[in-house]
Amino acid sequence: MFTKESAYQEVIANEKNYEILAKHGVPCVSCPMAKYEMGKLKLGDISEIYGIDLKALLDDLNKSK
Repeated sequence: MFTKESAYQEVIANEKNYEILAKHGVPCVSCPMAKYEMGKLKLGDISEIYGIDLKALLDDLNKSK
């Protein structure tokens, strides 16, 4: 189950999550540089930085598991 403490790397380990992240406004989901830069961040950090509705993002990610 994904939470605000889940690492971005954990989420993108499954390519089916790319579409969900993009739908919620996470930029450059598949770009190598973005993967590197955001690799140390948690979902809570990313949602705060980009103004993403964390609850909606987590709901969608956890439904797809």
